[in-house]
Amino acid sequence: MIRMLLVGFFALGSGVVSADCVRVTGDLTQGAWLRFESDSLHRVDWNEQPLTLVDGRLSWVGLSREAPLENQLRVEFDSGEVCVQRVILSKREYDVSVIEGVPQRTVTPPQEDLERIRKERAQVAAAKATVYDCVECIEELLFAIQMPLTGRISGVYGSQRVYNGVPGNPHYGLDIARPTGTPVKAPSRGMVVLAEPDLYYSGGTVILHHGFGVTSSFLHMSRLHVKAGDVVDQGGLIGEVGATGRATGPHLDWRMNHESNRVDPNTLFRLVSEP
Repeated sequence: MIRMLLVGFFALGSGVVSADCVRVTGDLTQGAWLRFESDSLHRVDWNEQPLTLVDGRLSWVGLSREAPLENQLRVEFDSGEVCVQRVILSKREYDVSVIEGVPQRTVTPPQEDLERIRKERAQVAAAKATVYDCVECIEELLFAIQMPLTGRISGVYGSQRVYNGVPGNPHYGLDIARPTGTPVKAPSRGMVVLAEPDLYYSGGTVILHHGFGVTSSFLHMSRLHVKAGDVVDQGGLIGEVGATGRATGPHLDWRMNHESNRVDPNTLFRLVSEP
């Protein structure tokens, strides 16, 4: 038996969609986190790609900056019943952010730095690809996420960056401005898969794995308090705010990935506000 439910007109901006297929929580827009819940789930596919399923009741997806606006959620239950749900996203508008005064060598790297940059990118990619399955970690992330620190938001996800007059890649993080030395804490439980004090672009960097392909990256820190292999509880000290790497002043750049998708960490808090 196959059921078809079209979701979109009444769902945009509502945050929660109660449907015959599954309960969908999150901002229905590009770059957002969405959580799917129901009983007796056997398989969940997003645009024909299988998603991780926890305890037969919970799944999720992190959407990229340019995610398609029309999407299909296909759900198979333990009974064998299949439900297909169409999910419509709103198009997101992104600002242009002009940043002056960053070290020029990080805008147009000299030839002798290119090999270092290549190796560091491979190192970061390998860390994010670490296999780590932690049910408690991902549940805490999706239901009880906390800010790594509070402060003035100085940069937002998705904005097009122009460094010293040179167009760069979009910004994929949430920038929080605080003085150098301000403690940075784990927003939820996870395992440290990378801890490097001086990467070319991101300076002092920690990557925390929350399980099942979900990672947080914390950039530009002045000091690290963890090492690779550490398991950090929510609220545990990761490091301290700094201005290392490509930065003009002390701040934390917090980024998140779901597999290869770079996702807005700020949208996780909609999941907490709509439990």
